[in-house]
Amino acid sequence: MLKKRIIVCLDVKDGRTTKGVKFQNNIDIGNPVEMAKKYYEQGVDELVFYDIMASARGRGPILDLISRVAEQVFIPFCVGGGIGTIEDIRSTILAGAEKVSLNSQAVKNPDLIHEGARVFGNQCIVLGMDAAKDAEMPSGYRVYINGGRVKTDLDALEWAKKAVSLGAGEIVLNSIDADGVRNGYELTVTKMIAENVSVPVIASGGGGTPQHLADVLTQGKADAALIASMVHSMGYTVDGIKRDLDKLGVPVRL
Repeated sequence: MLKKRIIVCLDVKDGRTTKGVKFQNNIDIGNPVEMAKKYYEQGVDELVFYDIMASARGRGPILDLISRVAEQVFIPFCVGGGIGTIEDIRSTILAGAEKVSLNSQAVKNPDLIHEGARVFGNQCIVLGMDAAKDAEMPSGYRVYINGGRVKTDLDALEWAKKAVSLGAGEIVLNSIDADGVRNGYELTVTKMIAENVSVPVIASGGGGTPQHLADVLTQGKADAALIASMVHSMGYTVDGIKRDLDKLGVPVRL
């Protein structure tokens, strides 16, 4: 049986790790290089690094910080934020990332997914998607961009399917409604997308206990769960969470 992955997310603003609730009221919580090393040593399966202000400020990725993180970890490392061209993808991968997450820029220019997958391979291209409940949308969920600040006309399920058809090899699905609230992942939208695309879906937003992860990895059909607050500020460790999941019957790499 395929093992479920636990992924730690580092949201970075002005070179420091930050954490907010529903993309608001972010506070500084530490040095991303030191934090990446700590989580790697705890046995995290992958790391995701999001520059949360890059797209809003219209600039590219911070390559020196990416390379410093990459030097500390020997696991898949995904970078998102401000990646808007093939050259941005190339420079991010050369700085040490295995994958890039395309979110706002992919909405603005879907061909970036196609070109990125053609040049670097599907496994390098991750669709980052921020979705929130919206009864006007066919699936019940709308896509937002620019760190959840700008709403689009895209339906979450339709956009997921289109991105996969263009070449995205994985989807990180972040629920804006659940983000940072620690009450559990949004199971409905996660399951809906996981059951309708042929690539792995990573659930993001809302993890507060190991049971929340177990729920989204089983009921929500997610292939992986992204965590942040749990290990940043709630006293959990990656290895402790994995042991709890193992006891709950969820297959993880111990």
